[in-house]
Amino acid sequence: MKNYKEPVEYAKQSCDTMMRKYTAQELPPKGHFHYHQGVFLSGVYNTYNLCKEEKYLAYIKDWVDSIIDEKGEIHTFDKGQLDDIQPGILLFPLLDRTGDSRYQKALDTLLPVIKDFPRNEEGGFWHKEWYPHQMWLDGLYMAGPISAEYARRYNKPEYLDIVIEQALLMEKKTRDEKTGLLYHAWDCSKKESWADSVTGLSPEFWGRSIGWVPVAVLDDLDFIDNSHQGYEAMCELVRNLLIAVCRYQSEGGLWYQVVDKVGEEGNWLETSCSCLFTAALCKTVRKGILDKDYLVPARKGFEGIIDSLQWDGEDLLVGNVCIGTGVGDYKHYCERPVSVNDLHGVGAFLIMCAEVQQIL
Repeated sequence: MKNYKEPVEYAKQSCDTMMRKYTAQELPPKGHFHYHQGVFLSGVYNTYNLCKEEKYLAYIKDWVDSIIDEKGEIHTFDKGQLDDIQPGILLFPLLDRTGDSRYQKALDTLLPVIKDFPRNEEGGFWHKEWYPHQMWLDGLYMAGPISAEYARRYNKPEYLDIVIEQALLMEKKTRDEKTGLLYHAWDCSKKESWADSVTGLSPEFWGRSIGWVPVAVLDDLDFIDNSHQGYEAMCELVRNLLIAVCRYQSEGGLWYQVVDKVGEEGNWLETSCSCLFTAALCKTVRKGILDKDYLVPARKGFEGIIDSLQWDGEDLLVGNVCIGTGVGDYKHYCERPVSVNDLHGVGAFLIMCAEVQQIL
């Protein structure tokens, strides 16, 4: 692409920056099996798949081995939150590479947690045990892809049924007919302070939470046969959501923290959601779910993100990333602090670079 390096080169520079900053064992939250590390290292793995530089796979292995003991036990994950399941996706390639039974044991520990996770009366997974009855969009990324891959590898169709059930229920409960966007969360009990008393929905469309949905479902689809009865419904979910998202892209290619409030006072362009939307557009076209016209907003997104990057010597800085957040109103999202090179942002950036590399 004109005036830009290949996406994989940006990805490698970003990985190298983070590897200089943190040893694998020190990735925050240190010693905790958590999606912050899982998202970032998933992006590192995508980078490894493109360039095959062994230092990236070794870094992933070093982190996993710092968490999983010699018996394959994970002592630092919380069974009460799906966020602590997501890093299990890293176990599959390590098992393939090494054949080490510790990774198999860890997988066989994590997956039953998903099957037995608390559900609301509609059958949806609670986001966390201490958020009863609530479904949050990002939960689809935490539990979906690992379940889909486990189902395919080990002929466990019940896990695939869970993946499809949860994704379609999430869409049904959070989709806004007017915009086509998905609200951040839904409270089945309608008791939370942020929940609409009639619908149970949260009030806003938060960018990164929406971004996780197509990224997760597209990863799910990697392990769902196109003859499966749920396949087309999952494709339609992604197709409809991304068509809606494209209506809210800024002139510079990025998307806003609160997606539909384009240019409104207090709102701001947020990098991680922009990366996730761009990645999802690329992969959706690559899978034939959207036509090639949608590479136009994908290219615009990629170039806008690259233009937003900064450098500190040889370090690549991914900035304007919202730190983690709960559910709230417009003011709540707009006032969230931003970070530079946090694991959410770099992980989303690496996921994007890998997808752009494969199609643009």
